[in-house]
Amino acid sequence: MNTKSPVEVSASAAKRRKGWKRLLTIPIITAFVLGVLFVAVFNATMDWTNTEAFCISCHEMKDNVYREYQTSVHYANRSGVRAVCSDCHVPKEFVPKMIRKVQASNEVLHKILGSIDTPEKFEAKRAQLAQNEWRRMKANDSQECRNCHDSQSFDFSMQGYRSVNQHEDGLLKGQTCIDCHKGVVHKLPPIAQGINLADPPGIALEVFKPSAPAQQTMPVEDSGAEEEEEE
Repeated sequence: MNTKSPVEVSASAAKRRKGWKRLLTIPIITAFVLGVLFVAVFNATMDWTNTEAFCISCHEMKDNVYREYQTSVHYANRSGVRAVCSDCHVPKEFVPKMIRKVQASNEVLHKILGSIDTPEKFEAKRAQLAQNEWRRMKANDSQECRNCHDSQSFDFSMQGYRSVNQHEDGLLKGQTCIDCHKGVVHKLPPIAQGINLADPPGIALEVFKPSAPAQQTMPVEDSGAEEEEEE
């Protein structure tokens, strides 16, 4: 028979509830702290792998494309604004960036295999590597270029006559930056010019310089003016 008074029963229940709250609070706080630490470490790792120092930590990059980059306007220019490797080759948006990081695991594999560990091997694969990047930038409408170069902010009065014509024509035809601006930073692979049979093999001209998308024109309605004139 229970001899405890209602007050004692209530106090005992309150004590049990307090004990359960303590037990639940500890793992919740622990999970929160671990979550914050994970996010901090994750972001720090992402930032570190986007640095120039990380990109050229392997000699395949430092001895090849990095040297080409150092002679480009993206490395040194009159305004002193420098675009590092990740500015052009890694999307800033979270999901596309994560996809690109996963794709980079294939590059790590080829680092282990030694696919481009000599200048000769790198040159042999230059065309393939270039086209892979051209396709990626074509697919995302040259988003990495547009992060810095906004066509809406173009001051055509500051551009040369040829640049103005090319930009206006490209914008009207729906072309994207990489359609024309290949080889801005890195040396171009051989391009097949098709001049004569003695030309060395290279990337087909239509791949290097794709034609502009066909423009759709609206049909002009017949106003009947000609019929009136004939009458």
